[in-house]
Amino acid sequence: MRVRRWPNGLKIRDFPIYMATVLPLVQIAPMTANSLSERLFDDADTGPIDPFSLFEEWFAAARDTEPNDPHAMALATVDATGLPDVRMVLLNARDHRGFVFFTNLDSRKGEQLLANPQAALVFHWKSRRRQARARGPVERVDPGEADAYFATRARLSQLGAHASRQSRPLASRQVLLDAVDTLKASLGDDEPVARPAHWSGFRLVPREIEFWQDGAFRLHDRTRFTRPAPAADWTRQRLYP
Repeated sequence: MRVRRWPNGLKIRDFPIYMATVLPLVQIAPMTANSLSERLFDDADTGPIDPFSLFEEWFAAARDTEPNDPHAMALATVDATGLPDVRMVLLNARDHRGFVFFTNLDSRKGEQLLANPQAALVFHWKSRRRQARARGPVERVDPGEADAYFATRARLSQLGAHASRQSRPLASRQVLLDAVDTLKASLGDDEPVARPAHWSGFRLVPREIEFWQDGAFRLHDRTRFTRPAPAADWTRQRLYP
């Protein structure tokens, strides 16, 4: 597994498939009785908790027990009429700025996010009986971040990003495969595949992050963190399930 640095100094790891995830900006200690996860639902504990650090604890636990794709999340957007859309995407990077995913900007979600740059997402880790939710404004990642991530993708995934007219009607699967083959034949085996202009990333900058833990008889635990702006302090509130 190789480690690369993005232009902003953050590290990414190259995985055997195409996923690359920014390493956490916080050091995650082994879970103890004083871990953030233990403190979260302790009503006597009123000390500050950073929800991004807490997310790292939950994400690390999910990676140990989820059978696949612990970084899969449902992403919700709305169209021009206000009708919601939701689909599963992969979390490709994360840090204290927010949660990053990449897509075709001409796709339905790309067009919706460009027209109405706010979204919500949820992780559901069934093996842990946990959910983590976030919502807030969405911003485009800078081109350097998109280039750095695109370079980590498998070559066929890079070609697919060029060939796919995402969300547009497709006559047959063979039409898509033929387009990939044509692109593949037009490039030398060692020629880098440049990131297409229509492919980039978005960062959800959360105003709210909620953590949900399954409880017996549906008496679940829920805590929501909120802040009015990215530079503001977080406040947390336990919620009825």
